[in-house]
Amino acid sequence: MLEKVVIANRGEIALRILRACRELGIRTVAVHSQVDRDLMHVRLADEAVCIGPNPSAQSYLNVPSIISAAEITDAVAIHPGYGFLAENANFAEQVEKSGFVFIGPTPDVIRLMGDKVRAKDAMKAAGVPTVPGSDGPLPEDSDEILAMARAVGYPVIIKAAAGGGGRGMRVVHSEAALLNSVFVTRNEAQAAFGDGTVYLEKYLENPRHVEIQVLCDGKGNAIHLGDRDCSLQRRHQKVLEEAPAPGIPDAIKRAVAESCVHACRQIGYRGAGTFEFLYENGQFFFIEMNTRVQVEHPVTEAITGIDIVREQLLIASGQPLSIRQEDVHFRGHAFECRINAEDPRTFAPCPGKVNRFHAPGGNGVRVDSHLYSGYTVPPYYDSLIGKVITWADDRHAALARMRNALDEIVVDGIRTNIPLHQQLVRDEAFLRGGVNIHYLEKKLQT
Repeated sequence: MLEKVVIANRGEIALRILRACRELGIRTVAVHSQVDRDLMHVRLADEAVCIGPNPSAQSYLNVPSIISAAEITDAVAIHPGYGFLAENANFAEQVEKSGFVFIGPTPDVIRLMGDKVRAKDAMKAAGVPTVPGSDGPLPEDSDEILAMARAVGYPVIIKAAAGGGGRGMRVVHSEAALLNSVFVTRNEAQAAFGDGTVYLEKYLENPRHVEIQVLCDGKGNAIHLGDRDCSLQRRHQKVLEEAPAPGIPDAIKRAVAESCVHACRQIGYRGAGTFEFLYENGQFFFIEMNTRVQVEHPVTEAITGIDIVREQLLIASGQPLSIRQEDVHFRGHAFECRINAEDPRTFAPCPGKVNRFHAPGGNGVRVDSHLYSGYTVPPYYDSLIGKVITWADDRHAALARMRNALDEIVVDGIRTNIPLHQQLVRDEAFLRGGVNIHYLEKKLQT
């Protein structure tokens, strides 16, 4: 077992990792910026090290400082959580070259899956369904690009190979706009990611966002933990998730999940990961893989009873996967609402002091949050301040519990998006299940 782990993150995921470490008897080191000295996990950790000023570029993205913190505390491993450096192959490589265990995939696998073109090629080779498109980077020749788009059929979408999180994408509805869109996207990609490579795909107009959770030990053992629906999004950012995805035949979901497991074995995947798909007209289309733990992992934990972060730690300690596919049983339904410190109408960030925080409770209710009464939400980082998760035997009952939980929670002193969630869990279309990725954006415009 790992003896001591550096938690290279902040907020609710850092606290989540700390709790999993403590359950396994692993000592913890919390690294933090100056403003984050009062975070809950910093207070609870066995040791704490300040790694820099408040801006993330000088602290949570400061690779030498994080590795130095591991060195001076005699830690043996580093858990990156999500965001920040979690999918940075260079960071993973520096961690391993410095003699520490990186709790995640190998640097080569992170690089492979971070390059959207290479990742798509790898998935096609493994039998994972992919979106029709250019099958590689777009060439320089204009006639070739036009021919590819005609073959795929409009609308198409131009994507940066190094993009992610909704950035580096442009939808094209006509041939007249294609070449200029390719030119602009290339320039934006070069400026934002240092890589101007772009590719073309068929643009699915009304898809759902469905993803498959996997666990692998890097020794050839791999399993899936079912699916999640993350279609309620605003500006490509997830707002509310559920598991399992409603209204999709089990046989179709099982087939795509099995293809993901096969792909993991082929690429030598290690740790927790998520395959993200667009689902439309009974078909799944791979879009990317997240090589880390997801924000929405609790809904999968709720329906499987498997602690994903605990499994990450066990795998990183060198143990073979202890769970077989036949050991995974799906029970009930779960929802997760992401609670952000933001105005519920304008979505502008709303940092400030939390005068009073009261978490909801009851059967099937879980709250992952670093908030406490008197805590001040800083203006320097992502606005996520917590997650409310509910579980019940069926979707209807799990939603009823979520409505109760959202009515009970109290975050006084700052504005949050709780009112938006209270509307969504009473929305008629969402109650029926199966809304597409554009639904929330259109609803907010009315």
